Amino acid sequence: MPRFSCSMNSMKSLMNQNAATSGSSYPSTSSSGHLTNSRNNIANKEERVSLIVDNTRFIVDPAIFIAHSNTMLGRMFSSNEYTNKNERGEYVVAEGVSANVFRCILEYYKGNVMRCPSSISVQELREACDYLLVPFDAKTVKCQNLRGLLHELSNEGARCQFEVFLEDLILPLMVNSAQRGDRECHVVVLLDDDIVDWDEEYPPQMGEEYSQTVNSTALYRFFKYIENRDVAKQVMKERGLKKIRLGIEGYPTYKEKIKKRAGGREDVIYNYVQRPFIHMSWEKEEAKSRHVDFQCLKSKSVTNLAEATADPVLELDARGNPMGAVAIDPDIQVVDGHDQDDGAVDSPPPPAVSEAEQNDES
Repeated sequence: MPRFSCSMNSMKSLMNQNAATSGSSYPSTSSSGHLTNSRNNIANKEERVSLIVDNTRFIVDPAIFIAHSNTMLGRMFSSNEYTNKNERGEYVVAEGVSANVFRCILEYYKGNVMRCPSSISVQELREACDYLLVPFDAKTVKCQNLRGLLHELSNEGARCQFEVFLEDLILPLMVNSAQRGDRECHVVVLLDDDIVDWDEEYPPQMGEEYSQTVNSTALYRFFKYIENRDVAKQVMKERGLKKIRLGIEGYPTYKEKIKKRAGGREDVIYNYVQRPFIHMSWEKEEAKSRHVDFQCLKSKSVTNLAEATADPVLELDARGNPMGAVAIDPDIQVVDGHDQDDGAVDSPPPPAVSEAEQNDES
């Protein structure tokens, strides 16, 4: 193995070169790096901005927001349009978001992970993330309350899943109802292996006249949870539908047996299964559809509008008097009490005389 050695003269020459280099006008590597860091610190202090959230001041570097341009704060500082800047040069952002929640959201801009403490509800953090357009998922949120986290994740998943069910399964049935002229739709969700076999002569009596069915075990399982029904109702409200009802009802699938009653009458007994249903309406003037203005009608209903608005026809007798009216003799003079002389008092009629009094007088 070779050995490396050097003489004393060579060592002295190297030391002299280092001394000459240190005494020159050019700075060393360590000194130049120190100057560069100090300049960067001064620039960072000048570039920092003050954010006011819930009457709390946050001094941050806007570069962390610009790095996440898909968020609301990233778009705000990328476009250099600050609409909520006060007289002290501070930016008022995230109105309605508490300071603790915003401090938690700042962790996402710094490390792409938000740690939700127990003092902050997961729902509150979720609403703030939706407002600030910050992604909320299992990768960006870490918290101790797994139940609250999974509940919010399930709500988001249910919303996305029901959007697919609505477009692929429910909307075609709504279109069928609309093509018939209906303005509402009632859909019963059956399993994939449910068989519907009704008797043509004795069909079951249904509560809904135009009830439709869709065979989808996935949609049946989706409506099994009450939370999913609430999410589905909210989605349909956002899509403009009204009078939304979701629940579970009995639906006849096939006939079990036939009973014969007296007189030869037959009753068909069907097998009923409990299945979820969904009912919605898109009627715009539902209040006017059920309102009838009775002021435009007469006492007797007629089919002809001109006849209904015309005056009634009077039937006259031989004398020209209306039929059904009391005939008045022209020789009889009707005296009005107001035409008599003032102060005149009619004398009372003489008292009637009984037969007993007439016999006594005779």
